[in-house]
Amino acid sequence: MENPSSSAVPNVGVWAMNVVSSVGIIMANKQLMSSAGYAFSFATTLTGFHFAVTAIVGFVSNASGLSASKPVPLWELLWFSVVANTSITAMNLSLMLNSVGFYQISKLSMIPVVCVMEWIIHGKHYSKEVKVAVVVVVAGVAVSTVTDVKVNGKGFICACFAILCTSMQQISIGSLQKKYSVGSFELLSRTAPIQAFSLLILGPFTDFYLNGKFILNYKFTYGPIIFILLSCCLAVFCNISQYMCIGRFSAVSFQVLGHMKTVCVLILGWLLFDSEMTFKNIMGMALAVIGMIIYSWAVEIEKKKQCNSAAAKVDLAAKTSMTEEEVRLLIKSGEIPTPFKNVEFGQVKNLT
Repeated sequence: MENPSSSAVPNVGVWAMNVVSSVGIIMANKQLMSSAGYAFSFATTLTGFHFAVTAIVGFVSNASGLSASKPVPLWELLWFSVVANTSITAMNLSLMLNSVGFYQISKLSMIPVVCVMEWIIHGKHYSKEVKVAVVVVVAGVAVSTVTDVKVNGKGFICACFAILCTSMQQISIGSLQKKYSVGSFELLSRTAPIQAFSLLILGPFTDFYLNGKFILNYKFTYGPIIFILLSCCLAVFCNISQYMCIGRFSAVSFQVLGHMKTVCVLILGWLLFDSEMTFKNIMGMALAVIGMIIYSWAVEIEKKKQCNSAAAKVDLAAKTSMTEEEVRLLIKSGEIPTPFKNVEFGQVKNLT
């Protein structure tokens, strides 16, 4: 797992890399896939290309010794890949079958779904400040992006699958890193080949079902090839930064960050593609930014409370002459949070 003692600068760098790469890939894909661009309407297969390039980068990194491949059970990797690929396919189907408004609402619902799933699976609780911040962010993005809302039976089912699988995928990234003590890039390099293989086989048929076109009939020229390569390169940074963000923070924080990217996409669409920017959009974006600021403040407040609680427990351990084994048990049970996992009897010491 990512080192929890990482300084603020690397953390900010990870956030920035995810925002820049995600927004960049959306802009590149808009040019590649739009009818005004190169009309490459094979989203699922393109995602397979993304993971194939990511897998190649991981293989080269491991072969050159820049990174190490730690063991993770194959069944866990296969299960995660199935969930992740189902998420991708269901998202594409949801966008095809539903209106843009309902698609945006389904994406907004991922934050409360992730919160509920983390509460059920990990027993995680959220402070009142965090809940308020999440509501403000969701409301702001809803005002900015949601227009017409139309839904049908098949579209609703696909949206539910997309929400559940995407939420489970993002929670699983953090869980697997913690469970097997693997870094974000190590986990990505293990799952990317499986996802690439399955998406490149099933993707063309999924895309044919979505748009009635087969990728082998598409005329590849220099323009779309360049943008496909650009999209794949940006996807490598996007995938790595996604795993790093969830490994360092949480799935909920990553969802909040995702709405920051939505605001950036709206602004860039207005600047680069002449998209309409109304007063409603501006007010919604302002509300979303305020919510993100509140969320950052709420998370810091929660961290300080955990740190104070941990300090009190460590102090109690010192006063009651608690043994090293008892301190280990407290750390393992989670009663002493991660920021204090190396503190023993009031002294900094590595217990592992």
